[in-house]
Amino acid sequence: MNPIILVCDDDRLVLLSLSGELRRAGYEVIEADNGDDAILLARQHRPQLAILDVRMDGKSGMDVAAYLRDYVGTPFMFLSAFGEDGLVRQAAELGALQYLVKPIELSAIVPAVEAALSMARERSATKPAGGTATVDALIRAGTPESAVRPPSAEDGLIAIGILMERYRMTREAANNWLADLARRSGRTIEEVAAELVGQMDRWHSVDR
Repeated sequence: MNPIILVCDDDRLVLLSLSGELRRAGYEVIEADNGDDAILLARQHRPQLAILDVRMDGKSGMDVAAYLRDYVGTPFMFLSAFGEDGLVRQAAELGALQYLVKPIELSAIVPAVEAALSMARERSATKPAGGTATVDALIRAGTPESAVRPPSAEDGLIAIGILMERYRMTREAANNWLADLARRSGRTIEEVAAELVGQMDRWHSVDR
């Protein structure tokens, strides 16, 4: 039986696009455009993964994620238009498998879901239910062991989100960009990520 994926987003266009892409890949998809329906569907169908928007009317994606973690046991990832460090940190503390920033290429959704499902299986085999993810685990979701290790601190995840949002990069491309710059500059990936985040903070200060 193919995995069941719950997709929850209050943007109907996003919801239909994601669901269509996942169905074409062979997944069984259930849809919700609000948090309350997402919880009801999760209780009824027990999906193997939930893809959640963060900011929605009524229950937020974070509210839904906390319920899924505590009462249903459904692994979850976020797909959000917002990449603020506070949201990313909260997602990591809740135990999210991934945090992707919109807009994202549809072709990147299926690999991200496959990676999240693989990580969920590994987590269930090695950790008790309800354990939370570290920020490092959130960044590394789906990254092959043979690949360059991405950053392990909050700055790393924030930097990846910045690159994905500002330059329309995929998560893999953002990881590789940071790793390549680190190699060429003789610094660690963590140092490069922290510099990028600091630059963005300064730019935002100038804009204000």
